[in-house]
Amino acid sequence: MTTTVAVLGTGIMGAGMARNLAKAGFQVRVWNRSADRAEPLADAGAVVAGSPAEAVDGADVVVTMLFDEPATAEVMTEALPAMRPDAVWVQSGTLGVEETERLADRAADAGVRFVDAPVMGTRQPAEEGKLTVLAAGPDGVRDAVAPVFDAIAVRTVWVGERPGDGHRLKLVANSWVVSVVAATAQSIDLASRLGLDPQMFLDTIAGGASDCTYAQMKGRAMIAGEFPTSFPLEGAAKDTRLILEAMGSAGARSDIMEALAGLYAEAAGAGHGSDDLAAVVTAFRGTRS
Repeated sequence: MTTTVAVLGTGIMGAGMARNLAKAGFQVRVWNRSADRAEPLADAGAVVAGSPAEAVDGADVVVTMLFDEPATAEVMTEALPAMRPDAVWVQSGTLGVEETERLADRAADAGVRFVDAPVMGTRQPAEEGKLTVLAAGPDGVRDAVAPVFDAIAVRTVWVGERPGDGHRLKLVANSWVVSVVAATAQSIDLASRLGLDPQMFLDTIAGGASDCTYAQMKGRAMIAGEFPTSFPLEGAAKDTRLILEAMGSAGARSDIMEALAGLYAEAAGAGHGSDDLAAVVTAFRGTRS
């Protein structure tokens, strides 16, 4: 029998995931609050549902890829009562550790199995099925979700059984991502202020121990001043807040992240929230005299 997967949230990430699930032979149902973002997936073989309850009715696996906990909780208030008791809820939006634990409690109250499974990757890896899944959930549910993860990702890292552990690793990884991008923006801006071609900075580190693909890719976008969205800056700003929340809970120093959160918030407030996170460079440029 073909497995049915419902994908709730078909933005940049969810759409790519749904297409790859359909390509892998799953029966796919999709729902999005803005229906026009879900309708193109019908061409990929997905069934576009009119409501979350309709999407999850009879589904074996339900994947949520929504912006934050309030949006996810609202959608699942409608969806959970319609889910089969043996279904699995795979929560893949980046929502935070405590937020994930609260949703896991709601799943348990509803008798639904829950997997904390945020992903590493942006638009292109999502479209190509090359994400990395950072999963946490009981051993007994892993076989049920493994084919789903294989369809959307090149790698699944099982972090542990405790809901929230997937998010703990995701926030650690994202703390590095937002740091690298902001540090690249700082160097691009400094090179320009010193009267240098900022491309010389990227060329100088290219291939060396201090180089990384992300710095080169985002640095070129910063120099060009073009920010086609792969990872929305508003998402990066949200993640800096979640990282600070996790740091506070863990008793970790947050000096650097507090500065980064300010930069991403400033760029988002200046109208770059829907641009790629490389647009954080505008926060540095905004300080020109």
